[in-house]
Amino acid sequence: MDIELLRTFVAVAESGGFSAAAKSLNRTQSAVSLQIKRLEDQLNDSLLQRTSRSVALTPAGATFLPYARRMLRLQEEAQLAVGQRNSSETIRFGITDEQAQAYLPNILAPFTETFPDVQIEITCDQSTELVAALQDGLLDMVLCIRHRATPTGTPVATQPLVWVASPDLKVNRMNPIPLALNPEGCVYRAQALSLLSKAGKRWRIAWTSQSPTGINLALTAGLAVSIKADRSIPEGCIALEDTAGLPPLKPAVVELHRSPAGTSLALDTLADMIADTVVQHHAPSPSVTETASAADNRK
Repeated sequence: MDIELLRTFVAVAESGGFSAAAKSLNRTQSAVSLQIKRLEDQLNDSLLQRTSRSVALTPAGATFLPYARRMLRLQEEAQLAVGQRNSSETIRFGITDEQAQAYLPNILAPFTETFPDVQIEITCDQSTELVAALQDGLLDMVLCIRHRATPTGTPVATQPLVWVASPDLKVNRMNPIPLALNPEGCVYRAQALSLLSKAGKRWRIAWTSQSPTGINLALTAGLAVSIKADRSIPEGCIALEDTAGLPPLKPAVVELHRSPAGTSLALDTLADMIADTVVQHHAPSPSVTETASAADNRK
């Protein structure tokens, strides 16, 4: 059975459409349709049910999909077993700046040790831009903050958010409140402005920066307030208490997006490593009471 036909079927099934699959596979939509037809002819059964607006798996397609995934994975493993590792494989990985700083130091070295011949091209950008690039076939995998539900996104963890400022900034006396935020399109920015407006708080954009470094400069200089992940508070700054009078923040959802065309063992391994690192990073730390209790139980 032609591996490329299987790859095309998996791409269509996971992206939910021929157009999205064509982008991820860098093929025309008509070529994708033709390959699906060839596979259905070989199996003598219909795998996909097409409507004017969507594509859904038929019962035969739902049965065949896990086998197709398994055959693609088995082919990759077989090549590795006989030393035919594809030295030209490149993984195009998108991630936000703040997440890159938090997670990549724990991922890149062990991954490179396991797959020394695989190249990783890293793109840092806003979450919305990264997801759009993946959907256009320009990236293979993206770790980002969810802005809206998409077919490619899988939630990995929730990330508590806090208002952050210099301890010298008297936020409860400021009207309007000066804000340091990412440009338009950032979910943190949208939440900050929405919640402050609903709470009747006056605000002004005092500082705009694409990078966490730029935001942190404004915070440490005592020029503004911003939103940060609770474990990304810059040195010299604090999470603001309720006494600051700012509305409580909703946690962000960390998502991992995969291109429907991505099926290599290296890509699967990198995805697993990223997910494990994110989960460990956001696992709640044991409290002092829990630690003391555990110590007592060991006595």
